[in-house]
Amino acid sequence: MADFKNKVEDFMRGRNGADELGIAALELAVILAIVNIFANNTVIYVLILLLIAYAVFRMVSKDVNRRRKESMAFASKLGPARPWITNPAAALQNARTYKHATCPNCHQRVRVPRGKGHIRVTCPRCKQKFDIHS
Repeated sequence: MADFKNKVEDFMRGRNGADELGIAALELAVILAIVNIFANNTVIYVLILLLIAYAVFRMVSKDVNRRRKESMAFASKLGPARPWITNPAAALQNARTYKHATCPNCHQRVRVPRGKGHIRVTCPRCKQKFDIHS
């Protein structure tokens, strides 16, 4: 058993491994597989196989820099939706009570309370002050 583990470790050395985009592709494949239980559609089945193949390709790829760029682009596109995907109840509660502003200088997201009118906010990262309507 230890010999097999060593062989797998040797094979994966220098490879990308599991990343956020590959895991998202696998999660989407699982969701589509559950949908396909009821729909029984060949197109969905082929899409599931393609998503799994893409995730495996990303895991065993040796072009780590290119996979990292793709993963960063995916994370930047997913950025604002991430709280709604990971914990929708908390995101809804947060959206009711707070507004998210972006610092014009360093682009740090700052959470400000809603319903306070025009307020002056100090960025915690770069200490620049800017006005926002909450």
